[in-house]
Formats: sequence, structure tokens, C-alpha cells
Amino acid sequence: MDELVSSGYLETGDLSTVPHFSSHCADFAEAIEFREPLLQKAFIRFRETGGFGLPEYTQFWDEHAWWLDSYSLFYACHKNLKGKNWNYWEDALATRTEGALHFHFRRFREDVEYQRFLQFVFFRQWFALKHYANEKGVEILGDIPLYVSYDSADVWANQDLFMLDEKRKPVKVGGVPPDYFSETGQRWGNPLYKWERMKERGFDWWMARIHFNLKMFDRVRIDHFRGLESFWAIPYGEKTAVKGEWLPAMGDELFRILRAQLGNLPIIAEDLGTITDEVHALRKKYGFPGMKVLQFAFESGSDNEYLPHNYETDFVVYTGTHDNNTTRGWWKSLKAEERREVLPHLPNPKEEKHWQLIRLALSSVAETAIIPLQDVMGLNDRARMNTPGTVDGNWNWRFTQRELHRHHGEKLLKLTRLYAR
Repeated sequence: MDELVSSGYLETGDLSTVPHFSSHCADFAEAIEFREPLLQKAFIRFRETGGFGLPEYTQFWDEHAWWLDSYSLFYACHKNLKGKNWNYWEDALATRTEGALHFHFRRFREDVEYQRFLQFVFFRQWFALKHYANEKGVEILGDIPLYVSYDSADVWANQDLFMLDEKRKPVKVGGVPPDYFSETGQRWGNPLYKWERMKERGFDWWMARIHFNLKMFDRVRIDHFRGLESFWAIPYGEKTAVKGEWLPAMGDELFRILRAQLGNLPIIAEDLGTITDEVHALRKKYGFPGMKVLQFAFESGSDNEYLPHNYETDFVVYTGTHDNNTTRGWWKSLKAEERREVLPHLPNPKEEKHWQLIRLALSSVAETAIIPLQDVMGLNDRARMNTPGTVDGNWNWRFTQRELHRHHGEKLLKLTRLYAR
């Protein structure tokens, strides 16, 4: 909002009633209710003052039209057509005939232009933030999910790239078979890629996606990296991920083209779970570091691949990821015999357990160590970010500046310097 004020799109008085949001649970509905009228007001003022003709805006439109054209129209149609999934729109619009696209652009022009304005403001703020961070020596690590949502502009605008039937519904959907996280696997429900068609198009959709993410971020983590070598295909009607089959992907050909264009790729491969030799080979071929998670390290003896003494340098080590409990919550959940497996690996018995795990990560040979803020703050399971296989109650944790204490930073700085991080 500060960016809107400084640009003159809003008057300072418009922000006088900013509500207080809990630091532990984000009230997204309340935030949206507060935000929308202000953004609408800013949009009207921007348009009335000739904002759409500004060189900054026209440059943004030129650079982003390849995705913003479809996205803004998708947003407008979705809003005005009773929130229906795109495959329930009239056939001409669902199949994107030129006449239908032009008609609905004119019909919903106000909402199309509003969405373009929002994206313009967001990306201007984002790249200003990234520039500031980079100037301070801070790099930003982004994340690319393997799949996209079915009800999305990506699928609507590129239906030939996805496994859809003649009624434009998914034939098979994505997920993973039963593993550490879930006995029935994870049925994500995302439509799957037609890799042969991807290849025919020169992987243009994936190329644009990765190029743009590497512009937004300094490094990018590809979630469920193994799905770029082979992927678990679940029949659409299945309720769980137990039934499915592994099908081949074309990540090797995709990365070969990307490396020819960009050289070394600043990509991290999320390679957790059951990983085949072929996936390891793909990761190593292109020099992508993999991932190690300390919470997985103490279950199966000294040869456990997540124990630091088994690491190679081409890895990123985490105490826990967004899909894990906090380290303090994890320790509390362990049974007595499980704790006995962990204790011999902890270097300082008098130190709090979450700091011992942080020390273990920082002292490893992994090229990068990532410590969730919840672990630095020593928070329990109430600060957990996400529980895989569940829908409600995730991604709500927030903190405020007053919850950060000097000793958090001093301790982290001490260990960072000690282990030359």
C-alpha cells in the first residue's frame, strides 16, 4: 500500500483505518475486504490521470503481454461468469475462438484493465524490493511448483499441452504414491503435461516459465523435481494416490535447451522422497544441488542419507522445510526411543534442541544451509507452515517485529561465522 501512496494513486488518509491482523494466523478474508476498495480507488485515479499512457506502464505491458493478456481476461471472465471453471464457459470462450476473446474483452474491459493495473503495481514493488535486497547482499530464493492448477489461465490458454479429454476435463492427475508423508500418497489433482506436445512446441511454455522465474528470483527451487524425469499419473476418478503409474517426462531435453541459452542454471532440485538413479543422474548432469532435511536423518542407522556425515557438497540442507513440523514441535512429538537415536548426533547437550539441529545443519559440508525462521525463534508446532495432504489451516502463520529478539540474531550470527556460512 505504501507504494500506492507514494505514487499518488491514494491519499495518505485512505490508510488511516488499517486493521490489526494477528501475528499467528493471517486473516486473508479480512485483508481482502480492506484492500479491494482501496485498490479500486487507486485504479480509477491511475486511469483518470493517464497512467495507461505512461512509458513505465507501456514498457511493462510490452514485456508481460505474453502471459498478462490471457491472465487478465481469464480473471475477468472468472469473476463475471459466476466463478465457474473455464471448461463450463460457453464453448467459443472455453476453446478460445478469436471472436469470443475479443467479445469478452470488450464486455469485461473494466476488470481486464484493473487486473493489468494490479500486476503492474505488484511487479514494480517486487523488483524494487529485490533490487534493495540484492544491494544489501541478500539473494532471494524462489519456488516453482511442478504443476499448475486446472482452473487457471495456464491451462485455459494452453489446452494442447495438458492431458485433457474431448470435454476438456483431465484424464490423469498429478500426485505422489504412498511415502513418508502419507500412507495413501498425495493426490494433488493437477492436470498432467503432454510432454510430446511440449517438445513439438520447443518447450516454449516451460522455457518462458523458468526464464521469468529466474528474472524474479536469484535462485529457483523446482518442487517435486523427480516429476521432470518421470511422474506419477493417477486416473482422474481415483480418490487417493494409491493407484497410478510412472510415466516418462522430458526434463533432460528441457534443461539441455535452457543451459544452451543461459549457461549454468541457478536451480535447486527438490529431490526428497523415493528417488531413482535416473533422477539423481539428471540432477547431477546439470549441476543442480539436491536437498537434505535433518528431521529425516535419524530413523535408519548411520547410513541414512540425510545424516550430515553422508552428505556431498552439492546439496542444500534444511532443519525442516515448509512441509515439516517446526524443529521444536518435531522434537516434542518424538517417542523416547526415537530421541535416543537423535541424541548421539547432537554436539552440545546443554544447548536447546532447535539450536543443536541448526548447528548440525550449518556445520555440514552442504553448499547451502536454510533455517526456517520458526526454528531460529524456537517456536512449537503452532507455527507449522503446512501439513501435506491437508487443505485447511495451512500457510497462515505470521510474525511481527516485536516477536524477534536480539538474541535470535546474535546466536545465528555467531554460528554463521563459526561455520563460515
